[in-house]
Amino acid sequence: MVAPELVKQYVDTGKVKLVWRDFAWIGEESRQAAQAARCAGRQGKFWEYHDYLFNNQRGENRGQFSPANLRQFASTLGLDTGEFDACLERAEDIPSIQQELATARARGVSATPSFFVNDQRLVGARGIEAFNQAIDAELARVGVR
Repeated sequence: MVAPELVKQYVDTGKVKLVWRDFAWIGEESRQAAQAARCAGRQGKFWEYHDYLFNNQRGENRGQFSPANLRQFASTLGLDTGEFDACLERAEDIPSIQQELATARARGVSATPSFFVNDQRLVGARGIEAFNQAIDAELARVGVR
């Protein structure tokens, strides 16, 4: 997996900031899943929940990310389910999730995964070398060693 190595090389050393942006484009289930991940994040478990969602995909809009399943995932990960359920029900992040989708589309994103190293877009699953090359070039451009 590429992400842990990138975090170790660049984020943990303070050279790079990793920013997640939702691209909930598949439909209602993707918006609900994005909301659920943000609810998990309020309990300090965004990445654990994100990874659980990713590892338990079973096709698009087939019920895998229904509210009942999203709640079960929270329970499986040891989240405070009362707090999680209330957050999921409020759905207060849906407007910003939709805004992130619109912003991504305006920047030319049309598929996942997509990554930006400042303004350089990398589309598709990439190996560590592609990220190293893009990040190192940008760090050199701004004078960071």
